[in-house]
Amino acid sequence: MNNSSTIAASRALAGGSAAEDAIYRKVGWRVLPLLVVCFIFAYFDRVNISFAKLQMQGDLSLSDAAYGLGASIFFVGYFIFEVPSNIIMHRVGAKRWIARIMITWGLASTAMMFVKSETSFYVLRFLVGAAEAGFLPGVILYFTYWFPARRRARINAWFMTSIAISGVIGGPLAGWIMTHFAGMNGWAGWQWLFLLEGLPTVLLGLVVLWLLDNRIEDAKWLDGNEKRLLRANVDAEAGQAEHNFLAALRQPGTALLALIYMFMLMGLYGLTFWMPQLIKNTGITNPLNIGLLTAIPYAAAGIAMLLIGASSDRSGERRWHLGLTVAVGGLGYICSAYFGASTGLAMAALTVAAVGVIGCLPVFWTLPPKFLTGTAAAGGIALINSVGNLGGIISPYMVGKVHDMTGSTQVGLYVIAAVTLLAAVLILFALPRQIAGKDRVG
Repeated sequence: MNNSSTIAASRALAGGSAAEDAIYRKVGWRVLPLLVVCFIFAYFDRVNISFAKLQMQGDLSLSDAAYGLGASIFFVGYFIFEVPSNIIMHRVGAKRWIARIMITWGLASTAMMFVKSETSFYVLRFLVGAAEAGFLPGVILYFTYWFPARRRARINAWFMTSIAISGVIGGPLAGWIMTHFAGMNGWAGWQWLFLLEGLPTVLLGLVVLWLLDNRIEDAKWLDGNEKRLLRANVDAEAGQAEHNFLAALRQPGTALLALIYMFMLMGLYGLTFWMPQLIKNTGITNPLNIGLLTAIPYAAAGIAMLLIGASSDRSGERRWHLGLTVAVGGLGYICSAYFGASTGLAMAALTVAAVGVIGCLPVFWTLPPKFLTGTAAAGGIALINSVGNLGGIISPYMVGKVHDMTGSTQVGLYVIAAVTLLAAVLILFALPRQIAGKDRVG
């Protein structure tokens, strides 16, 4: 290594210099906008099924339990294919694999417009989940190739604002499509919804294939010194973490984070799949008005994500930022169940719940790379995400089943609140020291 590269590497390890900050801004502007747009369309699929329910449930004679089961089956395919997907991505590169994920899930999501029965609803939801499996953990893993730990909460926050943006845009957009296109070409509004939000995902997959770089060394838009600085930061952390996937599976932290994430996602998907119905229960019936109201909690959650992520990175503290935010989400669910008949109070409670269960995600994803790297990170991150997404199987079906049995979503919301608060307790008091400790700041 020559003298200039040695100086660059030393500066990278020291962190915090204006030159280094400028390089990371350059990297962020290059990789983040495309991935944010991709994740927005990933979450359109999570949002649009909850709006399609408002029309397709009657057209297909689906019970609430059947809808909840169909929403949940998505995560069965997700669970099965997450780990192999991430390991393959680590080997073949993000460019080709993320493009493949997007193209196949875009086609499967578009095919949802042809659902005719309960069985076809289940089959296609499984295929959409199987196709999309690996996208989120793939991107989280991809960030570890570029950014050191002390910068990842902010990067994760900017990326995961996609969830909030998709909620802000997706609700009103879904309501408008279903209202404006209903009956056109003989298709129902929900069929147009799947078509118009599925096909752009396929096109985005082709854009990923064109624009995304696999690793630092592939980036033609970086000069040699910039590459060496970035590589030095990443390599400095690699020796401190587990590389072997099987060894990673035996670590208590992997299982604990997977359990915590499952409880957290029970909270998230209770909101994602049932918020339009919860708003409808307060007396709002027009799909467009429901869509506009759903934008409020997501907008608040997006702002919270950025503030919480930035605060956590500035201090290097993760446990309390994460645990207290998750606890706020649980309290929001309690209030949303109690005040479910009042539009104003229910919206305020759902906003608090959204801030908690969405605002916590960027900080959570700083934890696995603290003790996993390389193949272990590829498989471990995917395993945590796939086990965590079992929460997506449980909560939508549970809320639907409880609603069918009691005529109310209240009991289901209290259960979701309880498991969300349990996640907060585990974060605050059960994390091993290696995971709970502060990250080094520049």
